[in-house]
Amino acid sequence: MKIIKKDDLDSFVDYLIGSDPREVVGVKERGSKYAFDKLKSSKELRLDYDVTILPPKKYLLPQRETLLKFKSNDKIKTEPVNEVNGRIIVGVHPYDLIAIEQMDRIFSEEPEDPNYLKKREATVLIGVNMKNTSERCFAGSMKTAFTQDGYDLMLTDLGGKYAVEIGTEKGKELLKKSGVALADAGEEDKKMIEEKKRSLTFESKINFEPSDLPELMKSNYDNDKFWEENADNCYSCGTCNLVCPTCYCFDVKDLMEVTLKEGSRIRQWDGCLLEHFAEVAGGENFREERAQRYRHRYMRKGLYLHNRFEDIACVGCGRCSSQCVPDIADPAEIFNKLKEGKI
Repeated sequence: MKIIKKDDLDSFVDYLIGSDPREVVGVKERGSKYAFDKLKSSKELRLDYDVTILPPKKYLLPQRETLLKFKSNDKIKTEPVNEVNGRIIVGVHPYDLIAIEQMDRIFSEEPEDPNYLKKREATVLIGVNMKNTSERCFAGSMKTAFTQDGYDLMLTDLGGKYAVEIGTEKGKELLKKSGVALADAGEEDKKMIEEKKRSLTFESKINFEPSDLPELMKSNYDNDKFWEENADNCYSCGTCNLVCPTCYCFDVKDLMEVTLKEGSRIRQWDGCLLEHFAEVAGGENFREERAQRYRHRYMRKGLYLHNRFEDIACVGCGRCSSQCVPDIADPAEIFNKLKEGKI
């Protein structure tokens, strides 16, 4: 663990922007909100933000990307496409780091997804422990407010300086190349880090342990009245899916040029709340009813991913509930209602 002065951290970020061949992105203001975007200067970087509009997964699984190009002359010829840009992402909160670890496991399953994995390999993650939390954040309840891994470097604001925890050789090498001034963290610094973490208070928004979720979801799968009542005002817009850091569903389409001799295969984000998500050839829709789609979203978060990877696929970032227009997408509220047996 190292200590870096705030001015030297600015110099470090400016060094990365000016000298590292990789794109440097970080959290920037967007009116009253925050978003990950390309940095032109360390002065644009906001490490005191509460939550970003979209999670950093957008750089690893882009909203839309080309998977292959094809030509159909005498023979059909295909050419795989994977646009990999080296990237350093600065200011990732612990819950988003945990979400990326989940994505790593998912896309590493056979058959591996090279488009995701090569982007991930070319990415450096510089995390930052939260200084402020959004109104809807319940990361404390989900045990995702802090993490000991998943980052190359992790920053903790200690006032006029930052503690820098080195998580990987990649992170260590980045600091070394920059030549930035660093000091070893002393016992007082380590105590200060723990005090900073304790001072970040989280309201307990879930009235039970997250480990109880899988059994709770399983026992309520056939609770049709509950799902119908709570889905009644859902717009099926899919916003909750699109802003979620652990949602990874996508649709694949072939697009032909007007000549009908060449085209491309693309994938783009999709979401289980959208009406046609579960529609297959012939027009059959396996989740035609809104309540079925609504239930599926929560089952995926609390049960299905746990069955596969032992992960609870909700990290408590609060993005879904804060951006849901009818305000019916708050996982903490739904989980508590199920636990208490309320409609």
